[in-house]
Amino acid sequence: MEEVKLMKGNEAIAHAAIRYGVDGYFGYPITPQSEVLETLEELMPWETTGMVVLQAESELAAINMVYGGAASGKAVMTSSSSPGVSLKQEGISYIAASELPALIVNVMRGGPGLGTIQPSQADYFQACKGGGHGDYHLIVLAPATVQEMADFVGLGFDLAFKYRNPAMILADGIVGQMMEKVVLPPFRPRRTAEEIAKQCPWAVTGKGGRGHRNIVTSLEMESPAMEQNNLRFQRTYAEIEANEVRYQEYYTEDAEYLIVAFGSVARICLKAIEDARAVGMKVGLLRPITLWPFPSKALDELSKRIKGALVVELNAGQMIEDVKLSVNCRVPVYHFGRMGGMIPNPTEVLDALRADFNI
Repeated sequence: MEEVKLMKGNEAIAHAAIRYGVDGYFGYPITPQSEVLETLEELMPWETTGMVVLQAESELAAINMVYGGAASGKAVMTSSSSPGVSLKQEGISYIAASELPALIVNVMRGGPGLGTIQPSQADYFQACKGGGHGDYHLIVLAPATVQEMADFVGLGFDLAFKYRNPAMILADGIVGQMMEKVVLPPFRPRRTAEEIAKQCPWAVTGKGGRGHRNIVTSLEMESPAMEQNNLRFQRTYAEIEANEVRYQEYYTEDAEYLIVAFGSVARICLKAIEDARAVGMKVGLLRPITLWPFPSKALDELSKRIKGALVVELNAGQMIEDVKLSVNCRVPVYHFGRMGGMIPNPTEVLDALRADFNI
């Protein structure tokens, strides 16, 4: 029987983490994602599933605790909001370079700097272009509903372990704070030590002896060896791009114009499209679910039969770069964005579409 609850997106993250069988959560409070940690503390999963929940002394400590837990093969995660995720970037780069699975949740707020506690989508570059140093990628999932906030915990961990690469749930403050009905996922038992050893033969277990010692590190002193590491990373990224692209299309079968938006903004744009179609404008929507890997091929195909695209974001124009690369100058691409926590309404989106394309 389905278990349906009414809850915030941040609360859904916490419930899903317990039900997935997460071994450890390490975080630090910051608006608008503090309910993740608060909900875990309220539910006290250490008494039921054995999950460790720890409020670290800082974001730096939290991400390095994730690094250590992931190195031992555990399913570990952290969550924060934009300024806090900035502090975690060095650790995220280390985790990626060490080829470790982990889940990072970023519930975005307006910036730059401390900015505002209101919602934003201005961490797209940071998440999708590698906010830390070096040539690496995160698997980036962008939820648009509270249900997806719950669902993407399991999906993020599954992909992270499949490819030995960290994954990020990149949510905006709207999805984190809004309340909707959620069908909670079933409980998965936490893995036993034997199951971890089988799934993660590379893990540091503390039980190695002479001739059997796993070392997890991102350090490589010799340049030829480091290049080989990077080439291996790139082969993994190519495999992810080939197999894990996710997106949704709405009203694209006969669309003359296309809106591209992710997260909560895609919901606003869908209402704008329904209003447009009510007055005879043939507009469709493409919503990337994976921001990396980006649905470039889908956009390339759509660009062959549309007149132009409008990218709508809560930022000054970040995803638009990937959209332009995807359509390869085949059609004009414009941007409409609000910043500083301001949220557009469907009428503003439709007005921008009309103005850009003289409709």
